[in-house]
Amino acid sequence: MRELVEVITKALVDSPDEVVVTERESEKGTIIEIKVSESDKGKVIGKQGRIAKSIRSVVKAAASREDKKVIVDILQ
Repeated sequence: MRELVEVITKALVDSPDEVVVTERESEKGTIIEIKVSESDKGKVIGKQGRIAKSIRSVVKAAASREDKKVIVDILQ
């Protein structure tokens, strides 16, 4: 899952070298955290959160194939 999020995020931003995607397990499921440079946050979130919602939808669809629960967080 982490690789999928990383590929999508790096394609969206101007500074792909500054993208950091971490994955950790919790009692709620797998949590994937995305960190990007300050200037790229708007590109990852999108107008009214549309791009962030789309990323979450793609990850949710991929996770459902493996019967997993995955949460995607964009860190400030």
